[in-house]
Amino acid sequence: MADVISTINGWAWGPVMLVLLLGTGLYLSLGLRFMTVRRIPGALGLLLGGRKGDGKGDISPFSALMTSLSATIGTGNIAGVATALALGGPGALFWMWITALVGMATKYAEAVCAVRFREKDSEGNFSGGPMYYIRNGLHKRWHWLGYAFAIFGSLAGFGIANTVQSNSVSQVMQDSFSIPPLATGLVLMVLVGAVVLGGIRRIASVASYLVPMMALAYILMSLVVIIVHASELPGAVATIVEAAFSGSAAAGGFAGATVWAALRFGVARGIFSNEAGLGSAPIAHAAAKTNEPVEQGMIAMLGTFIDTLVVCTMTGLVIVIMDVLPTGISGASLTSTAFAGAFPGGEYIVTIGLCLFAFTTMIGWSFYGERCVVFLMGTGGILPFRLLWVVAIPVGTVVELDMVWLIADTLNAFMAIPNLIALLLLGPLVFRLTREYFERS
Repeated sequence: MADVISTINGWAWGPVMLVLLLGTGLYLSLGLRFMTVRRIPGALGLLLGGRKGDGKGDISPFSALMTSLSATIGTGNIAGVATALALGGPGALFWMWITALVGMATKYAEAVCAVRFREKDSEGNFSGGPMYYIRNGLHKRWHWLGYAFAIFGSLAGFGIANTVQSNSVSQVMQDSFSIPPLATGLVLMVLVGAVVLGGIRRIASVASYLVPMMALAYILMSLVVIIVHASELPGAVATIVEAAFSGSAAAGGFAGATVWAALRFGVARGIFSNEAGLGSAPIAHAAAKTNEPVEQGMIAMLGTFIDTLVVCTMTGLVIVIMDVLPTGISGASLTSTAFAGAFPGGEYIVTIGLCLFAFTTMIGWSFYGERCVVFLMGTGGILPFRLLWVVAIPVGTVVELDMVWLIADTLNAFMAIPNLIALLLLGPLVFRLTREYFERS
C-alpha cells in the first residue's frame, strides 16, 4: 500500500504538477501585467484600511487574511524550508522566492473568484472557494471538478493540517521538555476545540491576534541573528543566488545540491508553505466583508508575500548564515541547530514557534474542511465535522504517520488540479474584473 501511494505521490508532485503550478502562476502574472508585484504598496494600504470591512460578509478583510495565514504559516516555514535547503542546497531558497512571486498572482485570482462566486449557506454564513467558483463560474461539464475538490479538501486536512501537526508538536515537546505525547495531544485537543467549535468568527478573532504576534516575534528573533552576523549577509545572499544556477560548485561541494534539486525542492516546498494554487486560502477570503473581489484579491496576494518572501526567507537566511547545512541534519532540527548556534537557548524559539504555528494551522484548516463539507452535505455536516476534527488531534500524537504524510501529500495534489484548471478557464474573467476596477478607481 505504501509503495503504491508513494508511486502515485511521486507522479502527483512530479515535474508535470510543478510545471502546472508555476505555469498557471506565470500565465496569470502575464495576463495581469505583473500587477500583483507592482501594486504591493497599494495592497498593504488596503489591508491596513480594511480592518473592519464595509461590505457583505462574515469577517473583516484583515481577519480573512489572518485566517488564511493561520493555515499557511505552519511547520513548513520552519521544518519545510530547512528540508528544502537540506535536500536542494541553498539555491532552493531562490526558487522559493520565484515561486512566491508568480504564486501571488495565483492567490490573487483565487480570492477574486472566491468573492465573485460565493454563496450564503442555510445558516446565513458565506461559503466560497474553488468548489463554488467551479459550480457558479464554469459550464456544467466542469461541475464534477468542484465535487472532487470538496471531497479531497474535506479529507486532506485531517492529515497535513491535523494529525501531522499534533504529531510534530508532541515530538518537539517530548524532546525539549520530556512531556508524554498523549498529554500534549489532549491539551491541544482542548485548546483547538475551544476555538473551532465557535465557528469562523472565533477562528478569525483568535487568528487576528495570534498570527501577527507570532509571525512578528519569529521575524524579529531571526533579524537579531541576521543583524549580529550582518557582515556575512552579502555572502549568504550571493551563495543562495549562485547555487540556484550552478548547484554544488557554488555551494562549496555540498552533496546533492544540483540545479535540478534546488529547483525541485524550492518550488515544491514553496508551494507547500504558501499554498498558492492549492485552493485552500480562497475559502477564507470568501467570508470577507467586501463587495469588491479585486480588493480582496490584492489583500489575499499579501499572504504569499508574507509567508514565503518574509517568514520563509528569515528561516533560510539564518540557516545559510549559521552554516549548519554541512551537519547533514534536516527538518526542524536543522533550524533549531541554527538558532542554538546563534545564541544560548535559541533552540527554544523553534520549539515555541513550531507549537504556535501548528496550533494556528489546525484552526485555520478546520474551517477549510468544514466549508468543503457544507458544499457536499449542507450545514448539517458542520457539527459532526468539527467534533471529528477535534477528536483526531490526540490520535495524531500516538500513531505512526509515515502513511498519513503520503496520503495527505497526494490529496493536496488532487486538490490543486481542479483548482488550477478552474483558474486557467476563469483567467480572462479575472483580467477583465481587474481592468474594470482600476479604470474606475
